[in-house]
Amino acid sequence: MNHFNWSPGIGDPTIMGWLTVLLYLLASLSCWQLTGSLKKSAPARQNEIKIWLSIAILFLALGINKQLDLQSAMTELGRVLAHIYGWYESRRAVQLVFIIVIAGVCLALAITLGRWMRDGASATWLAVIGTTLLLGFIVVRAASFHHFDQFINDQILGLRWNWILEIGAITMVLFASHLRARTMA
Repeated sequence: MNHFNWSPGIGDPTIMGWLTVLLYLLASLSCWQLTGSLKKSAPARQNEIKIWLSIAILFLALGINKQLDLQSAMTELGRVLAHIYGWYESRRAVQLVFIIVIAGVCLALAITLGRWMRDGASATWLAVIGTTLLLGFIVVRAASFHHFDQFINDQILGLRWNWILEIGAITMVLFASHLRARTMA
């Protein structure tokens, strides 16, 4: 039962999967370009520049991950290690600890971003909120809570909640980067 059962491939070969990847990459590129513009026009706003650069890098990584399905490799590695080291039966407790640690890291990140953003532009705040919502969605989805999994697979107007939440948050950041570029001060 200790076989590593994962191989690289396209994680979500659907139209919505590719649309999501495209939006991640567009948002990443938009944030990257905004970072360059901010460096030229507002070099004193170093914290804001760091935020946009961090979002650009994060969204690039998430776009790559979306199609390579690397989180499934990590989940599979955890399952194999749990069997090898004899704590597979206690995996729910380990998942809980993992979620608590991730939540703590997200909270520390939110506090840091909040301090950086004290005098930040409203568009930058919108991007931080969108990124936070996206990361929260990803963490809860990765934890694979049964009730949440059921919810995100439900549909409204023919669209799965999974798509609405993920694409909605990405679109919020993409919109915020365009808004910030237009209101550059």
